[in-house]
Amino acid sequence: MKVLDIEKENKQIARQYKELLRISYQTLSDEDKKLIRLAFDTAVDAHKDQRRKSGEAYIFHPIAVAKIVAQQIGLDATAIAAALLHDVVEDTSYTLEDMERLFGETVARIVDGLTKISQMTSEQDISLQAENFRKMLLTLNDDVRVILIKIADRLHNMQTMDSMADHKQVKIASETLYIYAPLAHRIGLYNIKTELEDLGLKYTEPDVYNDILGKMRESKEDQEAYIESFSNVIKESLDVEGLNYVIKGRPKSIFSIRRKMKSQNVSFDEVYDKFAIRIIYKSDRENEKFLAWKIYSIVTDHFRPNPTRLRDWISSPKTTGYEALHITVIGPKGRWVEVQIRSERMHEIAEKGYAAHFKYKHGDQKEQGIEMWLNRLQEALENADGNAVDFVEEFKLNLYSQEIFVFTPKGELKSLPKGATPLDFAFSIHTEIGLKTRGAKVNGKLVPLSRELKSGDQVEIITSESSKPNNNWLDYATTARARAKIKSSLKEEKKKIAEEGKEILRRKLKQLKITLNEKIVNDLVVYFKLKTSLDLFYRVGISTIDNQMLKDFAGSRNNTFINFFKNKMRKQASSEEINKEEITTNYDQLVFGKEEEKLDYKFSNCCSPIPGDEVFGFITVNEGIKVHSKNCPNAITLQSNYAYRIISAKWIDSTQQEFTAVIKLDGIDNLGLVSNVTKVISNNMHVNMKNINFETEGGVFSGKITLEVKNKTILKKLLENLKKINGIDKVRRL
Repeated sequence: MKVLDIEKENKQIARQYKELLRISYQTLSDEDKKLIRLAFDTAVDAHKDQRRKSGEAYIFHPIAVAKIVAQQIGLDATAIAAALLHDVVEDTSYTLEDMERLFGETVARIVDGLTKISQMTSEQDISLQAENFRKMLLTLNDDVRVILIKIADRLHNMQTMDSMADHKQVKIASETLYIYAPLAHRIGLYNIKTELEDLGLKYTEPDVYNDILGKMRESKEDQEAYIESFSNVIKESLDVEGLNYVIKGRPKSIFSIRRKMKSQNVSFDEVYDKFAIRIIYKSDRENEKFLAWKIYSIVTDHFRPNPTRLRDWISSPKTTGYEALHITVIGPKGRWVEVQIRSERMHEIAEKGYAAHFKYKHGDQKEQGIEMWLNRLQEALENADGNAVDFVEEFKLNLYSQEIFVFTPKGELKSLPKGATPLDFAFSIHTEIGLKTRGAKVNGKLVPLSRELKSGDQVEIITSESSKPNNNWLDYATTARARAKIKSSLKEEKKKIAEEGKEILRRKLKQLKITLNEKIVNDLVVYFKLKTSLDLFYRVGISTIDNQMLKDFAGSRNNTFINFFKNKMRKQASSEEINKEEITTNYDQLVFGKEEEKLDYKFSNCCSPIPGDEVFGFITVNEGIKVHSKNCPNAITLQSNYAYRIISAKWIDSTQQEFTAVIKLDGIDNLGLVSNVTKVISNNMHVNMKNINFETEGGVFSGKITLEVKNKTILKKLLENLKKINGIDKVRRL
């Protein structure tokens, strides 16, 4: 480069640095400025020989990221310094120890967090990206500023992607829409979320983006005229009340207009609410709510509101801290228009998200909403035992899902993700309440545990000491917390059954003149082709291994000659394996959908899943259901583009699976008969009644009962016990 060009560039760098200090949302002390200056000098030195793909000096990138962090997100000097240094350890000869020596532990920790997660390159397949995303979220526990700086870094990369190859642009833009936009939304950085979504669309669907952008520019004058006509109607009334306010129009983002066009199947011209109107007023904290409703009253005096579209985020702020009053009214020319009413403080929180809370909090008081969210997220991370793609999908679900607000019987307000059920509510109150849930009342009426809750519902949980989770609960629970606790409880329940099974086995072997010891346990595990001793005890406990099977085992031991050769041929499991404290699952059957149906399928060649893998089914045009692993390189593409053709699938252990049986009973009617029948069934282990129907005519009754049982042995035993009841003549399975 020419000397003149370098001088020009250096002047530009110095200008950018001064601007960084000037635009900071937080007030910077002399100490703060010293820290930022040192970080700036270090970054300039570290990146002095580097250039970006566009040809400009690399240092412009960290400065731009620091400016986003300082102005748009509004973070402190520590975060600004860390933003300037975010690529130093990864790309230059500076080490983490240098960072700690120069800037202290906090900055070094944030830079370390940023270095760890920057490996999420666009070259990696999606499951690795997802795994890295999971790691990135784990850094939230160290310092939430890591994520905020990473979002700023991604925003600047998206703003400057023009010099990149097309395929890289699409890859980075897809990742942004998949991960960073929902994350920015959840942390409350709505402006950044909007820009990320629009830029994502610009590179993934450029024709659509440019078409909508062109049409929005053409209709800009119409919008301004409309906002003026709306303002003129209400201005006089607002002025009479002596309010200090501004009315602004906010165009909807290109991405949200595109989403509306797709979801409603309409053209650009048919999308009515292409912009919202904001009324931002000055107020002290005490009168904020009063003035918001006063403005609401004035607006609705002039324009008819849609009562179902009223959103009161002032009485119940979102967990991001967002507060505002949203109403949709029929404005001039008979068009629906959204009106957002906010005080200046609320507006600042909506624009800045996380940072603005601290400006309005006193001393060390933490903002509850974000803290609660971080705690919930941390809990979900700790319990995430699925694969990474699954985790990210579930996390995205919790990010984008709107919240609902429900009441406890005492009138306390609880926030849950949209789609939550009474079971999720129970676990959000307390784990013990969740585990002991017997039923639920919503607005005073008994409802199934799978019922989806709506905002405003009053939920009461009915508990019972004898209640405990069953496998169906995993179909009802939607929140990460509830699902993790249910899985853990089911595991414990299996262990209890295994303990009982051990005692049953001891008794049964005693009758066969065999003493239960370590060698016999090992022989039984090998004989029944199991993996651990707990597997053996559990299967005895649920009667999958019955008396006849144990007699066959005893018989095989007596035939010493054959036994010798069998043992030679059989693979002996190590005692370490057998004594493992776990119940393993022998995956031997694939089932589909919520009903767990057995359907025809083929394995896909791209990932060749094996029994036990996390899988899903994809309905192809010509080849029926193809089964893919959730870690398959094509998983995200299929789930994004053909969600309607995805069918859930899972491997099951048929020996642990419950099946439905219908039994018919006939006999002579007498008092208390139904009670006796239900008592026998409920006392019989591992039998669950799904349906019961009795009819009586002329002193004779017939009844049908639908049961869920583990296996035929249990059913056979139950039928024998039912036949013993006084008055019952016949019992048979249909």
